[in-house]
Amino acid sequence: MENYLDTKGRIFDIQRFSVHDGPGVRTIVFLKGCFLRCKWCCNPESQSKKIETMVVAGKEKTIGYDVTAGEVLEKVKQDRPYYRRSGGGLTLSGGEALFQPDFAVALLRGAKENAINTAMETTGFADFDTVIKRYIPYLDLFLMDIKHINSDKHKEFTGQPNELILENARKIAREAKKLIIRVPVIPTFNDTVEEIEAIAEFASSLVNVTELHLLPYHRLGKDKYEGLGREYTLEHITPPTKEHMLMLKKAAEKYGLKVEIGG
Repeated sequence: MENYLDTKGRIFDIQRFSVHDGPGVRTIVFLKGCFLRCKWCCNPESQSKKIETMVVAGKEKTIGYDVTAGEVLEKVKQDRPYYRRSGGGLTLSGGEALFQPDFAVALLRGAKENAINTAMETTGFADFDTVIKRYIPYLDLFLMDIKHINSDKHKEFTGQPNELILENARKIAREAKKLIIRVPVIPTFNDTVEEIEAIAEFASSLVNVTELHLLPYHRLGKDKYEGLGREYTLEHITPPTKEHMLMLKKAAEKYGLKVEIGG
């Protein structure tokens, strides 16, 4: 009988000792492949599942390699003492972990069988019954992006409409152990009070959802586009000021949510 930990997947990085993307000290596993093409994506090397070559600091670097869930789990288990002391654990990121469900679910299952806390960053863009539902028994925390309420604008900046995402947010909220809504705050896309209020109003309508995280836009991924030979189309925008983020935080708090700036 085949061991589920032999399930293969494709990742591009494992980051240890992170204090973002979930509670406590965490190990983040970055998976290759995504359904969206967000213009501000800081990990453009994650979007394609293909193994790519990217120029980093003047040298070519291979991005992406194949592993089994068991191989990754062994690395994750190395930091169990830190997880226990801090309440941390494993976070799946990407890319989009819903893009590789067999591998991702096997890794999450292995973590839970080793008493490791689990979280996942997700766009929520996948079929709920055949994909997302498989993750729910093994996830302690969903960190889900709601980028915009207007579907046309969402599609313009991400390549996909948002109806499925909003529908899945309602379903995940009902069935998940915990769901936190995240909003990447992007000038020219969703950084007005009205747009953030619309997202906060939607988040407040979700059962069991009490937290909203506003993540200010940054340019940390800009060099990666050049390294991949791709154009960075948001060259013209600047990150929101601290004052502007505080204004948006105050606007979102009107809907009874605990609002944080940053992860």
